[in-house]
Amino acid sequence: MNNGHYDVIIIGTGAGGGTLARKLAPSGKKILILERGDFVKREPDNWNSRAVNVEAKYNTKEVWYDSDGKPLHPHTNYYVGGNTKFFGAALFRMRKEDFGELKHYDGISPAWPISYDELEPFYTQAEQLYHVHGTRGEDPTEPPSSAAYPHPAVSHEPRIQHLADDFAASGVRPFHVPLGVQITENNRMSKCVRCGTCDGFPCLVNAKSDAHVCGIEPALDFPNVTLLTNALVTRLDTDEAGRRVTAVQVERNGEKETYAAHIVVVSAGAINSAALLLRSANDRHPNGLANSSDQVGRNYMGHVNSVMLAVSKCPNPTVFQKTLAVNDYYFGSEDFPYPMGHISFVGKLDGVTLSAGAPSITPGFTLDQMAKHSLDFWLTTEDLPRPENRVTLNANGDIVLSYTPNNVEPHKQLQNKLKKLMNNQRKCDVHGGECHQGLFSRNLYLGQQIPLAGVAHQNGTARFGDDPATSVLDRNCKAHDLDNLYVVDGSFFPSSSAVNPALTIMANALRVGRHLLTELS
Repeated sequence: MNNGHYDVIIIGTGAGGGTLARKLAPSGKKILILERGDFVKREPDNWNSRAVNVEAKYNTKEVWYDSDGKPLHPHTNYYVGGNTKFFGAALFRMRKEDFGELKHYDGISPAWPISYDELEPFYTQAEQLYHVHGTRGEDPTEPPSSAAYPHPAVSHEPRIQHLADDFAASGVRPFHVPLGVQITENNRMSKCVRCGTCDGFPCLVNAKSDAHVCGIEPALDFPNVTLLTNALVTRLDTDEAGRRVTAVQVERNGEKETYAAHIVVVSAGAINSAALLLRSANDRHPNGLANSSDQVGRNYMGHVNSVMLAVSKCPNPTVFQKTLAVNDYYFGSEDFPYPMGHISFVGKLDGVTLSAGAPSITPGFTLDQMAKHSLDFWLTTEDLPRPENRVTLNANGDIVLSYTPNNVEPHKQLQNKLKKLMNNQRKCDVHGGECHQGLFSRNLYLGQQIPLAGVAHQNGTARFGDDPATSVLDRNCKAHDLDNLYVVDGSFFPSSSAVNPALTIMANALRVGRHLLTELS
């Protein structure tokens, strides 16, 4: 049964879909938003480390598979706001050079069909929409901008300021991470209370600038916008010519429903969006919708990521740790002339979180002490698009994620750079000894031994470009093969850069939104 016709249907409510909904909402056009999950329940467990990091209470229980057919339990979340409900709110612009062809240790990172300058106005709009706090001019690789950050940088706590000073004395240029949190420091009316449960946790007080809070909720203030939750889109149907999507098939509350729209926008995340297009194969599109190039699902990227803990003799009482970053090695160094990537922090780890990746015989007291004395770094290196790194479906229609890491050597070099920086720290003010005691690597995805399960930075499975033979989408993120199908999540990335993709997805959704408003006028 057809349940109505809309001007626009948006599938997914994350960084892409949520932002696009906010952009289109004031148009007066009839908009339907479909989200396979529900709202995150506001409850004490939102800020419970055991529930979030050990029990994985909010992760999907869906099972994917790797290329060997082994079960994969993805660290992803199906809620209104998508993965932004759980992200660390670090909202970086890609570097201007990232939009061009870049030579890496392991190959070439391809150029984008649009330039940084074309996206820059939308980066500025996205920073305003998502309440980004930062300071222009600190980051040595920062691209040019047309406006200051809308809010001042979130300040360092004393231990992080101590580290920033040490790094600066070592010759690098540390800077404040651009953060999407609704904080007004030294103001008791601030929405953000500067808690220790931002990175990886849903925000109990709705102070994190996620796509639910900043995108979907403001969009729903407009009477022309409808949101359906627990609405799983199973396939897209086309007309006989295969040029237009004519029906969106949905399973909701145990029932099958059908919706239609003048324009259909897919934004289910790079992995699920590719899977949806593949599941929508028909006689006109036998290899999957929009897949005449055979590029749907290919070129999956998710960065080379690691967490490194520096355990110090002096304690680290920091609560909100994720304020410091270093990009001096982003494009390489004199002794290693290839891009290495980005150094920043994860949210402050505790003993409960560490227990997820520790041997079961490790005493809790040991983990608690380690956490109290640790600095918890996040390192990111760009991985390169490889056609064999891809999303496919098995015979049962389940997602298969095949991925062989690449460009790993620059990541090792980046880790070595961090070790050297830590070895240059000053004497500890508290104990009079060396502040740095040791640096070691641990699994980024807590409680999991399968790095492939971590898909927070997923992108690249439906790349955009000017050549329909080598790309899925055109420069406006419309499918080359169809007249009314768009994709606005991280699928469109031709390359991944070495920063969190969220702000670029948001900015691009605003750019595509401007185009759609013209199409709808």
